[in-house]
Amino acid sequence: MYDDLDAKILNELQEDARIPLVDLAEKVASSRSAVWRRIQKLEQDGVIERHTVILNPEKVGLGVMVIAQVKMQAHTRDSLPLFIEKVRQFDEVVECHTLMGDVDFFLKIRVKDVQAYEDFFWNKLSPIEGVREISSSIALTNWKNTTKFNVSL
Repeated sequence: MYDDLDAKILNELQEDARIPLVDLAEKVASSRSAVWRRIQKLEQDGVIERHTVILNPEKVGLGVMVIAQVKMQAHTRDSLPLFIEKVRQFDEVVECHTLMGDVDFFLKIRVKDVQAYEDFFWNKLSPIEGVREISSSIALTNWKNTTKFNVSL
């Protein structure tokens, strides 16, 4: 289905999605047309979801990252989907994961300052029906933050 050339293309595109096709083909030792066809197939198959820009959160005024762990009161047919639907509407939430274990949801939240998080906590997150407990931690130093996967197919 996919091979080493696809992996090389994906690894290079993760470094620079704006790399000119001619340069990409040279880096992966293939022809421009072959690389273009491979990229088209990877996009059609959903391997490449989208091309985007990664912003520096501090430089756009979102210097505080909060990790929130949410426990729900019950796991009813409606409570979890309702929570997910609400959270998807909040710009402050940049990631939301369902977890197994003692905690139901893991949220990564970006805000401008602690006061903004307090406002978000009391006025948006806590009032969601079914929320029992929220444990919040403010991230201090970011030692690693990447969107890159080491692809080997």
